[in-house]
Amino acid sequence: MLRNGAEPRNSAGLRNDAHAWTVILAGGEGTRLQPLTRLISGDNRPKQFCPIFGGETLLAQTRTRLANAIAPERTMFVVTQSHERFYAEQLAEVNPARLVVQPSNRGTAAAILYSSLRVSRQDPEATAVFFPADHHYSEEPPLIGAVESAFEVARGEPGSIVLLGAEPQSAEVEYGWIEPGPDHDSRSGKCSRVNRFWEKPSPQMAQDLLGQGCLWNTFVMVGQIRAFLDAFEAALPELFHTFEPIAGAASPELERKRVTHVYRKIEPADFSRQVLSTYTDRLVVLRLGDTHWSDLGKPERVMATLKKKGVETASWARALAAGA
Repeated sequence: MLRNGAEPRNSAGLRNDAHAWTVILAGGEGTRLQPLTRLISGDNRPKQFCPIFGGETLLAQTRTRLANAIAPERTMFVVTQSHERFYAEQLAEVNPARLVVQPSNRGTAAAILYSSLRVSRQDPEATAVFFPADHHYSEEPPLIGAVESAFEVARGEPGSIVLLGAEPQSAEVEYGWIEPGPDHDSRSGKCSRVNRFWEKPSPQMAQDLLGQGCLWNTFVMVGQIRAFLDAFEAALPELFHTFEPIAGAASPELERKRVTHVYRKIEPADFSRQVLSTYTDRLVVLRLGDTHWSDLGKPERVMATLKKKGVETASWARALAAGA
């Protein structure tokens, strides 16, 4: 397994690698955090478009973080059309070819499949990291080091998908958990196979997973783009084939028409639950390293993270309590 404290080893190499891509997932609704984001911004914007830490939004911070590893011209953004008023200014300079605009939010599976097809069309030999835009990391060097290591592993094992697992701080029942299997030596480093996933376990099960050395699923994933498409074809073949016409669209206008048609037909689907959990024989996990991770899914998590940074949140806590 990758040990804590890993540092970036080859950032310049990835930035100069024409087949290294980032896909930033910024299409979620963030409804659980809206009481706090409404307090900060005065509207119901999703958390990725809210300046929770400092003056920058979580999306802006994610862009800066990943630009240290992979060139911006090979970065795609997955967004949802109804959020355009929140992302338009932030992404104004982004080439439209790198914006994956979903007509509506149909869950993480659709977002990852659509963006995978877009990356594959531009670069069939791509290796990509899929990265949520609305999470927090206390230290960035270990994160970038883990991403670098994951690219090495994915390229050494073309059919595998590499997950970053965070060391748990508590028996959290609202996170997904990864149960590591035996240590696994790849050509590019040491990691573990994945035995299974546990999605939102009971309190007792979460306590057991914590004691067994299981990891939180950060939903940061690295693999060759073909590996992601193969996973969809194996786990969700109907969804995969429904999206296939999008890959062959000859123009942006035709793609938009086809995407609108597809999103009207499909049901929401969860990538962790409906793809990863059925595809464990092709998954490996790397430990994130010496950084605390949070998905910032609830106001309480944000408050706890800010407290660790020495930020006073008493006024927010009082306002949230008054609005409860």
